[in-house]
Amino acid sequence: MSNDYGFNNDDSPNKTNSHLQLPSPIITRRNRTASTSERALGNPLESGKIKSFCRERGHGFVTPEKGGDDLFVHISDIEGEFVPLPGDEVIYRLCPIPPKFEKNQAVHVRIVHLTPEKHLKWDEPPL
Repeated sequence: MSNDYGFNNDDSPNKTNSHLQLPSPIITRRNRTASTSERALGNPLESGKIKSFCRERGHGFVTPEKGGDDLFVHISDIEGEFVPLPGDEVIYRLCPIPPKFEKNQAVHVRIVHLTPEKHLKWDEPPL
């Protein structure tokens, strides 16, 4: 059944494809432009602590040690074998967020001190 907008039932954005299975967690490296990558690599290493991280949603926040607003961190920017937990001490670089480059996010995030809680590895199923 078509309508004036050129959509039919098969074009529904809510349509599910039961034959598509995505791995969990989805870990992908974001493709940044060369200039954005250079800006991030040109920034000094910063330190902070994981405030929150949701493996299922693929993102969380880092609280900078020097203060300021919490920084967004995407699952693709976590380096190492462990899923971060709140309180983990991390080092990272700041990367400006397009389009206005007014805010930053944490990239190249590495855990340098784990909290005492049991940490899962990325290849282990969630509890």
